[in-house]
Amino acid sequence: MEYDIVIIGGGIVGLATALKLKEKRPQLKLAVLDKETKVAAHQTGHNSGVIHSGVYYKPGSLKATNCIRGYQMLLDFCQQHEVPHECCGKVIVATRPSELPQLDKIQERGAANGLTGLKRLAKEEIAEYEPHINGLEAIFVPQTGIIDYTAVCQKYAELMQKQDGLLFLDRKVLDIRTHISGSTIITNHGTFTARVIVNCAGLYSDKVAQMMRPDVNVKIVPFRGEYYELKEEKQYLVKNLIYPVPDPAFPFLGVHFTRMIGGGIEAGPNAVLAFRREGYTKSDVHVGELSETITWPGFQKVARKYWRTGLGEMYRSFSKSAFTKALQHLIPDVQEDDLVPGGAGVRAQACDRNGGLLDDFKIMEDEYAVHVLNAPSPAATSSLSIGQTVSELVLPRFNQKRAAFSA
Repeated sequence: MEYDIVIIGGGIVGLATALKLKEKRPQLKLAVLDKETKVAAHQTGHNSGVIHSGVYYKPGSLKATNCIRGYQMLLDFCQQHEVPHECCGKVIVATRPSELPQLDKIQERGAANGLTGLKRLAKEEIAEYEPHINGLEAIFVPQTGIIDYTAVCQKYAELMQKQDGLLFLDRKVLDIRTHISGSTIITNHGTFTARVIVNCAGLYSDKVAQMMRPDVNVKIVPFRGEYYELKEEKQYLVKNLIYPVPDPAFPFLGVHFTRMIGGGIEAGPNAVLAFRREGYTKSDVHVGELSETITWPGFQKVARKYWRTGLGEMYRSFSKSAFTKALQHLIPDVQEDDLVPGGAGVRAQACDRNGGLLDDFKIMEDEYAVHVLNAPSPAATSSLSIGQTVSELVLPRFNQKRAAFSA
């Protein structure tokens, strides 16, 4: 069980990183560990399958640079390996005059990030793209698309294994011990040693990082996003993807409509505090994990700052009527009876001690590991770019460790 590099986490970022490392250095002895019995079991497998364009993100940020680069890498990958996808475009809609300045800012950011073909739509033009929208103005973003990220993950894993990378499922990491030549990873089924570790553990990335360095100053706060689906007879109301203007102070995009690659229309998600890190239902509670969240000083500051927004999200979680009203801001014809319960996902949102909900990706490095501590949306779109970025951080550490051990 001795490896050059061990990646903890079999989601889309972990597998993309493994694939990029094998492409750069085929002779690497590499393993991916995941505690579940399948890949893409959590964030990757529960998202809405949107290929993001990069229109929202601050120019020069890790999100912007990796999304723009990763977008094209993902499209090229899907075309080469025949993974179903479609670039159908989306509209971002302002339904209130107060949202127009933020719509301007989104358009400016998109242009600064190199997006071409963005089209500002006057009220009368919106119907050409989405006939049932209620909006004052909108932006059409042609680059946005739809995809099944579980299928992408499975293809990453397949290609990585064809290059002699190994995938170990049902391997929950219990402890990590560092030593001069690398690290020993203790799991529920065996022990692994690695010169360098890559931590892509998603909802537990902070926990894995703390096994190696107690000074980690961020905590993963889990936010559940709940979806409804439109009944088949009402799916004509949505042609492709319809988004509201997001609240710039809150790192979520608001309830929206998404046509899915496998058929059907999702409506949502909201964003409510999950009572456990993998809490996909309201009744899913882990007392210890919930206690860790609510006693974290950073979360307490977030709660004081956003309590009104949080109450609104929680109210929509328990009230289908309130959820419907939020959707009616975009499409007035949607009625409560048109919605049937859909799935839910949990977003791993890093929160620092000072109460900041980290907006950008966060990658932390040390002598023994590279830790991906915050990789929310658009991480799936950006996965190959993130994998390339991480691989470029990992390989110099591996070379140093190997040279030191050889000497």
